[in-house]
Formats: sequence, C-alpha cells, structure tokens
Amino acid sequence: MVVVNTCTVTVEADRDARQTINRIHRENPDAEILVTGCYAQRRPEDLSALPGVRWVVGNSHKTEIGELVQPTPLVGIANAHADYHGAVLLGDIYQQRALLTAPILDAGQDRSRPNLKIQDGCNNLCTFCIIPSVRGYSRSATAEYVLEQIRGLQDEYPEIVLTGINLGRWGRDLDGRPRFHQLLERILAETQVRKLRISSVEPMDWSDELLRLVASEPRICKHIHIPLQSASDTVLKRMRRRYRARHYASRIEQARERMPHASIGADVMVGFPGETEAEFEQTRRFIEEAPFTYLHVFTYSAREGTPAASEPDQIPKKVKKERNRVLRELIDKKHAAFRASLVGQEFDAVTLDRGALTDNFLHVRLQGEPIPAAKLVRVKLGADGAASLT
Repeated sequence: MVVVNTCTVTVEADRDARQTINRIHRENPDAEILVTGCYAQRRPEDLSALPGVRWVVGNSHKTEIGELVQPTPLVGIANAHADYHGAVLLGDIYQQRALLTAPILDAGQDRSRPNLKIQDGCNNLCTFCIIPSVRGYSRSATAEYVLEQIRGLQDEYPEIVLTGINLGRWGRDLDGRPRFHQLLERILAETQVRKLRISSVEPMDWSDELLRLVASEPRICKHIHIPLQSASDTVLKRMRRRYRARHYASRIEQARERMPHASIGADVMVGFPGETEAEFEQTRRFIEEAPFTYLHVFTYSAREGTPAASEPDQIPKKVKKERNRVLRELIDKKHAAFRASLVGQEFDAVTLDRGALTDNFLHVRLQGEPIPAAKLVRVKLGADGAASLT
C-alpha cells in the first residue's frame, strides 16, 4: 500500500500529484494506493478515477486512515458528516473544530529539523486562495500539547520548526485567546529547546511583542518570513489581503533594524488577474528597495471556486513568465550581496546530511572533516557558500 498526501495550491501541484500516482501504479501495478490531503478534499472524483487508486480520503478524515485500511474498514469511523461512496471518504472540512495531528516522532527526511505543526486552517478569504475550503477554519494545538511535543524532541534535535497554515493566528480559538508570542515565551521558559525557528507569519501578526521577542532571544532563529504577494495597494485590495504596502514595509524595516544579520523573506505572486505593468513595477521597485534576502516567487494559478479565477482580465502566460523571471533575477542579486556582506561573521548552525543551516537561514558548505547531522555548531562564513568551524 502507498499513501500519497497531496497539495492543491496550484494547477502544477494537482498535476504533480496525478503524475506521482500514475508513476507509482506503473512501477508497481499491485500496489493499493490511498490518496489524501488537499487535492483529495477538493476533487476526489479526479483521483478515484486514476489507475491503482483504492481509497480517496479527504482532510476531514485523514486521521482515520489507520482504521480505514484495517481488514474490517470503516468500523467506528463513519460520522454524520461523512459521505462514503465506494473508495471515497469525505466530510465537510468546516465542521472540523479541533486540530488533529499525529505526534512528531522524528524529523523524517530532514534528520536535523523536525517540523511541528501547531495550527491548521485559515479564516482569511484571499480571492486567489483555495486553501480555506480544503483546510477549514483556523484552529490551534493547545499550549500543553506543543510543550509536550517539544520536550519529546529537544534532546535529539538541535532545532525545531513551528509551522501552520496561518501560524500567527495560533491561540485565537483557544480559551483566553492567547497570542503566538505568549506561546513562544512559554516554550522558552518551560523547555530546553536549543533553537526554535518560526515559519511563515502574516504581516498583521508580526506584532511589536513578537518582533521584540524574536530579536532579543538567542534561542529563536533570526529568520523572518512575511508573505507579501504584491506591493501594489490596488492589487492587494483585489486580493482581499488585510494590509497595505506601507504597513508591510514598517514590519520588515523594524525587523532589519532590530536584527541586522537576519534573513528576511517573502512569498510574492506575479500575474494576478488585472495586474498592470505599473502595478507590477510597484512590486519590483518595492522588492529592490526593501531588505529582502530571499523570495518565493509564484506565478498566479487560477483555482476553480475562487473569486479571482472568474475574473475576466487573466494575464497571458508569457507575461506572467517574464515577470517571474524579473523578480527571480533581482532577488538572486540581493541574496548574493547579503551573503557577501556576512563573510567573516560567525553564526550558530545546525548540521544537515550535507552542509549546515545557519541561525539566519543560510545553507553553507562545511570545510574540513564531515560532521554527523543534527549537531549544533558555530561557524564562520567564507566566500562561495563555504563555512569553517570555530
């Protein structure tokens, strides 16, 4: 049996999932394939028709897969929201009010840095995004659960990464409505975690309290990722993003002032419906002037069921591709300049299977004898991506 956990954030993600399933069936025709995840939640009929697929299980029932594949499947797992037709088990994801996640037992393929999911779902209604309809409303793991998980990982792994669909909203659905920075304070006070890395947090959730804590606490990695999408206020308004370029700029300017050597990254989307040359130029100029050190540049992908997909002014593929190229070349130059500015500086780093990852999110090649993965070391940055132990 093979379990395929799918993404559906873009057309390319859907295509990759189908290709993976077809490859698995081609290489092992006797394998029974179970498909789950976001694509399974959104379009189960597409997946159930593929060769070799025996089960399609939506996110609504992902945690019940273990029981489903027992010799007597479905005993005790059907509920009032389930719709079971042959090989498809699907329910209303918006009925899910608890964060259902399995304990983290190891770091998987990344042997040094386990990802601990502490939040799922999203209450935002960005016009381009399909994720809320396949993940449901924002919901949080309890602080006690998070602390328990970290205590179970801290002795083996030098770094733990906190993740979520909308991580900065952690706690808003819990009793007392605690804030994300308060959870971090508890982790630091009540565990022995050596390094804590924060994944993506939306601009409106980078509060002054959170910025101060990240900047002042040596156990929190100096790495800020704040989704941007666009630096044009008119585009942000059409996207229904809940900030404007000026507010975003104030967040990253404060981050750079407090943390001169931090990596600062963003997600940027090109080719959103109706994006004019002038609006794209606003984004390009903003990126050029802002203290970004890396970007994840995405080309807009229409998702059926989202408001943006039905907009008449879709941008031609050729134009989107060119805008993507412009931003990638720009950020490559900025990243190279950032690395060059840090030559001779020392940083904490976590060793990986190959090389190491610094506190401020730089992948480096270690000079000298190989070091096992999952070690916390001190390195001095050299040229061309190299680093030496200090």
